[in-house]
Amino acid sequence: MTVALTCLLLALTPAEAIDSTPGEARGGPTKNILFIAVDDLNDWVGCLGGHPQAKTPNIDRLAARGTLFTNAHCQAPLCNPSRSSVLTGLRPSTTGIYALQPGFRTLPALKDHVTLPQHLAALGYSTFAAGKIFHDGSVAPADRPKELQSWGDVGAMPYPARKFVATPDPIKAMDWGVFPEEDEKQGDWRIAESAIKRLKSLPEGRPFFVGVGFRLPHVPCFASRPWFDLHPEQTLILPPVNDDDRNDIPEFAWYLHWKLPEPRLSWLRRTNQWRPLVRAYLASTSFMDSQVGRVLDALEATGKADNTLVVLWSDHGWHLGEKGITGKNSLWERSTRVPLIFAGPGIPQGARCAQPTELLDIYPTLVELAGLPPRQGLEGHSLVPQLRDAKASRPWPAITTHGPGNHAVRSEHWRYIRYANGSEELYDHRSDPHEWVNLANDARYRTIVREHARWLPTHDADPAPGSVDRLLMRKFGVWTWEGMPIIPGTLER
Repeated sequence: MTVALTCLLLALTPAEAIDSTPGEARGGPTKNILFIAVDDLNDWVGCLGGHPQAKTPNIDRLAARGTLFTNAHCQAPLCNPSRSSVLTGLRPSTTGIYALQPGFRTLPALKDHVTLPQHLAALGYSTFAAGKIFHDGSVAPADRPKELQSWGDVGAMPYPARKFVATPDPIKAMDWGVFPEEDEKQGDWRIAESAIKRLKSLPEGRPFFVGVGFRLPHVPCFASRPWFDLHPEQTLILPPVNDDDRNDIPEFAWYLHWKLPEPRLSWLRRTNQWRPLVRAYLASTSFMDSQVGRVLDALEATGKADNTLVVLWSDHGWHLGEKGITGKNSLWERSTRVPLIFAGPGIPQGARCAQPTELLDIYPTLVELAGLPPRQGLEGHSLVPQLRDAKASRPWPAITTHGPGNHAVRSEHWRYIRYANGSEELYDHRSDPHEWVNLANDARYRTIVREHARWLPTHDADPAPGSVDRLLMRKFGVWTWEGMPIIPGTLER
């Protein structure tokens, strides 16, 4: 770096300046990476303010010692396409991975694609993961050595003998309540324990990548009694909803979550389960946060925290009654906004960046932060400029895709949605943070619509072979769910 650039970085960063000098110029890679993924966590996190009663002190302390991206969004509001995008650096509209299947390694075009952990391993990192990093089943056991050199406990979810809640869809995962009695029996506790053991026995002389994939607050939303006691039912605040919210929303919006296992708000209200579900989501989030804390403490105990980059992210958000639904599978803020935090050497402490960012940006950001050779062909953009100066602007919005032709474009102040049939939504987040007033049909905002529409993907890959049509995809001009055509008037409300 030039003397002028060095002085600029020192001026921008009160701590050690971010050094993106290629690792080979420093004698090989030197910065470690702790990669923390969380399943189905929306912005109900203390530092993001998504719910006033969220209790997440460990995620909050990580944000306090790093940079929090307050306007971060997923590439897809569903596990497999979101995680595939993060780890490959490619958009769902590029790969055709829109649903829970297929795994990306089954696709000829991606069979030999270099994922983030593969790139690190090839450059000398020891790579390890516990829990859910890749989507379950998306990487076959025979393929695992290609992605990571060693694996820990996958943290399978515990289940009671019988469901607590008789939801409309009887699958056992759609459940919530106090269970199990001891934290140590939880999948996330075992995932954290596996990561802690790895941090205690790291190979000498090599930088490390440790991936930790927590499963909560994904359903079933289970936690032991003390975590529920943190959120008393008598004082619980329910999320704000507008019962007329969908009056100005295109009918097509229903197609993205026409018939899914997550119950509708109407059912939760009828059965008095809305409050218990909200409480269980908050409780299971608080428990998961405690396991994040255990892993962060273990990193500190290694004495290597000062040379370790930490990134925490969630694969997508989750509705808890907003827009009349629960779950994900939508292109609205509740489903796309996620926590994204970077901390570590040279990253300013307590910084907050409001620029639109994408999970797709994680791959190139970590590569640059670690001073590694860049990967060509990645579709995200490094966040290092914003990690140097949280107020630095970005020319790119965040784009979320849910099936071919369905996209949301999120800029600093606006959300624009276009569905595959051409219908649109537009929301001004400065005056309408809950997205209750659709402005897309107001002629006064056509310039805003055009400005955002120009960012829509120009190509929508067909659904990859083996796709599971749990979400709707256009086939021969007919919208179908699991191969069956939708009949107007049959949508489950």
